[in-house]
Amino acid sequence: MARCLTGEYEHKLDAKGRLIMPLKLREELGCTFMVTKGLDDCLFVYPNDEWERFAAELNELPLLNTKARALKRRFNSGAVKCDTDSQGRILLPQTLRDFAGIDKEVVIIGNGERAEIWSKESWEAVNCDEGIDMDAIAAELDTLGFKL
Repeated sequence: MARCLTGEYEHKLDAKGRLIMPLKLREELGCTFMVTKGLDDCLFVYPNDEWERFAAELNELPLLNTKARALKRRFNSGAVKCDTDSQGRILLPQTLRDFAGIDKEVVIIGNGERAEIWSKESWEAVNCDEGIDMDAIAAELDTLGFKL
C-alpha cells in the first residue's frame, strides 16, 4: 500500500536549530530520512525509499536541458540525510533554514508521499483561504483526469 503522510503540526526550533519531528510522521518516515529544498519556499522531507525513487527520476533527466539541470541542482544540492535523536529531533542545516525563511516557528505538514517543513509565516500566507478558488482548482485538475 502506498504511503500517505498527513496532518499539520506546529513546532519551534530550539537554539541549536533542532526540530522535533511529529511522532505520527516519524512512524512513516523512519529514523533517517532526506530533507531538501522544495518548491514554494518550503522544505521537502522524503522517506529514504521515496527519495531513492525521486533521485533516480532526477538522474534520468537530460543533461542538455537547461531546466532539467536547474531542477536537479535545486533538489540534489540541498539534500541532507537527517537522523532523529532519542527525542525525535533533527538538526536543520542553516542553509535549509535560510532557504525556507525558517527562524523559530515551524509548521510541518504531511503531503502524500512526502512531508513539508514551512516557516509558520509562509505556511499561513500560502494556506490562507483568501484568494484560493478551490472550485477553479478542482475544475483544472479534472481536465488532468483527477476526480474528487
